[in-house]
Amino acid sequence: MASDDDVKTKKASKAQTSMLVWVLMAMLVTGLGGFGVTNFGRSVTAIGSVGSQEIDVTTYARALRNQINALSKQFGQQLTLKEAQIFGIDRQVLAALIANAALDNEAQRLGLSVGDLTVAQRVATDKAFQDVTGKFSAETYKQILDQARLTVKDYETGLRHDIARSVLQAAVVGGAVAPAPLTDTLLAYSGEKRAFSLLTLTEASLAAKLPVPTEDDLKAFYQAHIADFTRPEAKHITYVALQPEDLAASMKVDEASIQKLYDSRSADYNVPEKRLVERLVYPSDAAAAAAKAKFDAGTPFETLVADRGLALTDIDLGDVTKADLGKAGDAVFALTAPGVVGPLPSDLGPALYRMNAILPAQATTLADIHDKLKAELQTTAAVKAIADKASAIDDALAGGAKLEDLVKDQGMKLATLDYVTGADDNDPIAADKAFAAAADKAKAGDYSETVALTGGGLMALRLDSTLPPTPVPYDKAHDKVAAALHADARAKALKAQADAAQAAIKSGATLEAQGVVDVVPAITRDATPQGMAPDVVATAFTMKAGEVQLVQSKDFTGLIRLDSILPVDPKAPDAQKTHDKLAAQTEQSIAQDTYDLFTAAMTAQGGLTIDQATIKSVQSQMN
Repeated sequence: MASDDDVKTKKASKAQTSMLVWVLMAMLVTGLGGFGVTNFGRSVTAIGSVGSQEIDVTTYARALRNQINALSKQFGQQLTLKEAQIFGIDRQVLAALIANAALDNEAQRLGLSVGDLTVAQRVATDKAFQDVTGKFSAETYKQILDQARLTVKDYETGLRHDIARSVLQAAVVGGAVAPAPLTDTLLAYSGEKRAFSLLTLTEASLAAKLPVPTEDDLKAFYQAHIADFTRPEAKHITYVALQPEDLAASMKVDEASIQKLYDSRSADYNVPEKRLVERLVYPSDAAAAAAKAKFDAGTPFETLVADRGLALTDIDLGDVTKADLGKAGDAVFALTAPGVVGPLPSDLGPALYRMNAILPAQATTLADIHDKLKAELQTTAAVKAIADKASAIDDALAGGAKLEDLVKDQGMKLATLDYVTGADDNDPIAADKAFAAAADKAKAGDYSETVALTGGGLMALRLDSTLPPTPVPYDKAHDKVAAALHADARAKALKAQADAAQAAIKSGATLEAQGVVDVVPAITRDATPQGMAPDVVATAFTMKAGEVQLVQSKDFTGLIRLDSILPVDPKAPDAQKTHDKLAAQTEQSIAQDTYDLFTAAMTAQGGLTIDQATIKSVQSQMN
């Protein structure tokens, strides 16, 4: 269980290192030092404030770039500000800086400050500023700050604020304690186990086959369930897109590049002959020879392995080449069928080798995959060509160009679609997460912006109008209507069968007499047995022991009998660990909620001002 000191230490440690994070990020992000914005003829240095504490432009720009880079690492590619904004990065950064400013303002109001000696000690003990001997280096200190475009005064002022803020944070969240009744209740809830038996009913278990519906049946079902075959409100969207496949065929690739790519993957295309081999090592040649004699006389190889106190997994070498086996390679690879040879040398001593299978060499020539490699290089070149076009397309849109203009000027393809979030009948391009995200947030009158697609493509879209919910024509919905009618008939038939089985059970019959029953051992409520409908476990935890209930969902019908309820033993070792974990999580949650409420209150008390124009100006310089 985390102690109060642990929570304070973690909070303090996080705050103590934040200034160094800004320093290191400043070294990584060029062009942000001295970040300033000119707004209506005046120089602006802050994007907002809480009370007397300003949130300066440079801090905001660095923090935003830091978070964009962190998100980019998760995606494995550098994201633009526009792409990061889809995930709310700009709002998260602003919220964090507002919270810091609120704490700084409150610390100033309380007269909470940090002495020069404390700041000096922090600087002197910071490993980032130490030389190879582990001692503080004034030269290193100055060099890092110079690279970060920070003065000593600016850095130490920021550090002083960080330390004061950490003291205030510790005072606010340091007393967070998980109430015992709450953690005990959570433990009882999460640790309880239940065992049950399950009778699964399927279409195959029905006494009679379901009738084949007529066309009139289908049309009647369609009309009766027209809401199920109605597309929700849709966005009529016009978009232009440029995909790698649109340019790939026109990309020129020389033969030297194809050969180079092939050579770089030679190990994958040309796999030498291998053997599946096991190696049984002995302490001496005599011992190995004696073991081979036993094998030749009929003793199973597995017995020799057991005599050495080993299992087959202990001696398995996997698939190996002749070179992998060293001096034993020739003898092992001379075998044309599975067998045992030895004694032969190994890096661990004399050994017997059992060869279990021959894996033939695999050779793929350049001619075999020439066209595939060429297409791959063309696609790569196409992705680069599209990336090179992005700025020109952005400039054209900023200059007032319409999407239709980009067809002729930039070679993009124009199309329209009626888009519904999550619909399975959207155009294929809507399956791209980036496209879907842009379409979801599109509003009438929005400025069209380029969006990078997952496969390296580029697109821009425009919301033209909103379409009311519209029934899908019967001929287009026919297959879905047939499937839905069949599913409805099946569910009703299975429900009738389940009702009959339940009636029999109430009359004294057993669940086992109704069909094949699966017995599920005691499991917790968060368990997800493979192949079992989620509703089954959830239902089991609402029942009384011995009770039988129907469980029916979209694709499942069955009867469940609760066999036993096993309350958690709070004294069991595993339960103690779970209790401590729940207590720590609860304390962490309470501390976070307390911190959030406190910073919100301090923000309101100090008074928040935000300059949206300045924020947009900063962001425009980062695009």
